[in-house]
Amino acid sequence: MNTYLIKNATIVNEGASFLSDILIENGFIKKISASITVDAIPIIDAEGKYLIPGLIDDQVHFREPGLTHKATIGTESRAAVAGGVTTFIEMPNTVPQATTQQLLQDKFDIAESTSFVNYSFMFGGTNDNLEELLQTDPKTVAGIKLFLGSSTGNMLVDNLEVLEKIFSSTQLIISVHCEDEATIKKNTAHYKARYGDDIPIELHPIIRSEEACYLSSSKAIALAKKTGARLHVFHLSTAKETSLFRNDIPLEEKQITAEVCVHHLWFSDEDYKEKGTHIKWNPAVKTAQDRQGLWDALLDDRIDIIASDHAPHTLEEKSNSYLSAPSGGPLVQHTLLALLEKVNEQVITIEKLVEKACHNPAKIFQIEKRGFVREGYFADLVLVDMNAPQTVCKENILYKCGWSPFEGITFSSSVTHTFVNGVLMYDRGVFNTSTKGKRITFDRV
Repeated sequence: MNTYLIKNATIVNEGASFLSDILIENGFIKKISASITVDAIPIIDAEGKYLIPGLIDDQVHFREPGLTHKATIGTESRAAVAGGVTTFIEMPNTVPQATTQQLLQDKFDIAESTSFVNYSFMFGGTNDNLEELLQTDPKTVAGIKLFLGSSTGNMLVDNLEVLEKIFSSTQLIISVHCEDEATIKKNTAHYKARYGDDIPIELHPIIRSEEACYLSSSKAIALAKKTGARLHVFHLSTAKETSLFRNDIPLEEKQITAEVCVHHLWFSDEDYKEKGTHIKWNPAVKTAQDRQGLWDALLDDRIDIIASDHAPHTLEEKSNSYLSAPSGGPLVQHTLLALLEKVNEQVITIEKLVEKACHNPAKIFQIEKRGFVREGYFADLVLVDMNAPQTVCKENILYKCGWSPFEGITFSSSVTHTFVNGVLMYDRGVFNTSTKGKRITFDRV
């Protein structure tokens, strides 16, 4: 069915929560009104539930092509739709890396036939592909991704002359992973001399340190200011870095924006003892003080977006020793639930959550007609029951890798329905496999 009437929902949108009905027709939000009556169409009674825009996750790694033993676009987008994520932007460090226009198109072709939700991909910048990079279409591609610190699938851009050329040459948003490679290598060598190959996982945030993050972030921001580039800094992990960002101007006027990921808002270095390499991420989860500093910056608008950095690996891979275990973990199914837990704890309001996870990604990436509950916009919508507890366990984890860093945690809330382009794609555990998501487009010159 292409037409639905949702009754009695508490809609959360643009800083307000209000009781309303909403009519979905032919993929779009047709009408929002206190009382809508339409004959002979499916009606969903949303009394007691929140209706929010679908989350737009601006940073995921769905591992296809080339790493499909870990995940595929099909499996992870299925987990995403169950978690209330209706749009994702995927990173270029697959195998092969998306560093030519043809390899980028190959990923779009896979998503067109397999993705449960809407999608775009980033083009990967390297030390030697500026010519290909400049062919990227700003209307149909999310942006450019640069790794300024090595991570999973090494795409390290460490040539300063090349970096300045990229920053000077493109009008596209440049998203960066910021960690200083020299600092990390120095710290690794120090602890390897002390411990050999048995470095304790607890030293991960010391090796990939505050200094490594701040040094790289500050350099990227200085370069953006020098060249006028549009810069977006991914996954802040330290309180110190938040001082580099502004909250004294509207988001629309910012040339430099920032993101924080759910794991940096949830875990701290105190959790390594229990979780071990399961919470090994780059950048590293750091101190409780850093976590609080990230929350403070998120709430006062120095940080603009919440994302997942969903990056699955197999349990076998993650069970290796510190130096051998890859960084990253699966998160996209549980990002919203973890954030709603913080709503229940009164750490963040649901209106602010929606601003950071739905509205702002749409604004920053200039996504057309998504990210808001507005008439005429695509009906990418999520219904949430705040009083439907669920415990994360092997039986209900949808990631291909089959595990979650949240295993054993009971969340207070559940996603009950997810609409993608007006199609009910997820209904209380049942998936609609008859259609697929769409390639998103961008309102750019």
